[in-house]
Amino acid sequence: MSSTREYSYTVPWNLMLIIVGSVIQAVGFKSIATVHGFVPSGLFGLATLIEYKTAFLDAGIWYLLLNVPMFILGYLFISRRFLAYSFVAMITVSLAYSNLDLVVTIQNQLYAAVCFGVISGGGAGLVLRTLGSNGGLDVVAVIANQRFNIGIGKTYFMFNLALYAISFISLDNDLVIASLIAAFVASVCMEYSLSMFSQRKLCLIISKHNEEIAQKVMHSMKIGATFLEGVGAYKNETRRVLMVVTNNIQLKRLEEVAFTIDPHSLFIVENTFNVIGSTFSRRKIY
Repeated sequence: MSSTREYSYTVPWNLMLIIVGSVIQAVGFKSIATVHGFVPSGLFGLATLIEYKTAFLDAGIWYLLLNVPMFILGYLFISRRFLAYSFVAMITVSLAYSNLDLVVTIQNQLYAAVCFGVISGGGAGLVLRTLGSNGGLDVVAVIANQRFNIGIGKTYFMFNLALYAISFISLDNDLVIASLIAAFVASVCMEYSLSMFSQRKLCLIISKHNEEIAQKVMHSMKIGATFLEGVGAYKNETRRVLMVVTNNIQLKRLEEVAFTIDPHSLFIVENTFNVIGSTFSRRKIY
């Protein structure tokens, strides 16, 4: 377990995720967004819009130019390692976009927008699971997340709202609305891909036999447990509450242990967004 967690922060693992995620995004841009004339989300979308309006330089070059101030921010507020990984991602997206010759045939504009959102959001989230980013708006999103606890997907969506508000002035309204739908789907998929491997179940067990349940959990299931002090409002009785953090696979087994020992247990399950530390996910430092 520990070795797996350590490997997930090595250079080869980070580079693999960055390259795979960047290529996935490039596939979405080239095979769907360009074909349907969508304005992609984020800084690449701004680069595309500038190309549409000026016809001076292509979106790829504008994207590289717009990344310059973003990389300066990354250098000042995050780290050189983050900057290096982000540079790899930016170059990979640019090269893959320029060299891919792939078209996904989707006639319906709405279906295409949803498909593009899933692909681009999933790819972006995969890259952001590393110690780097895609460059561009990702740098600002990571800074906002670290300093103000603003969700990365939310930062993207707010930027895209402004981007598409400007797009309404000069582009076809139906096209802009489809692009906005794609941006929303992308932000949801990005948040999901960032949290899907870190989510756990927080279980609270109230029972007269919590000590016995705790021993069974620790020795049979090999997971940790914590006692909390609780006071019942009706009888004003003090009782120890057992807190256990587990995954979906072990949840049913934990429930079985609790009710086998005490059929009158109160078993409460909460979804957690992220669990960091101990034997769970390691804290990511950019």
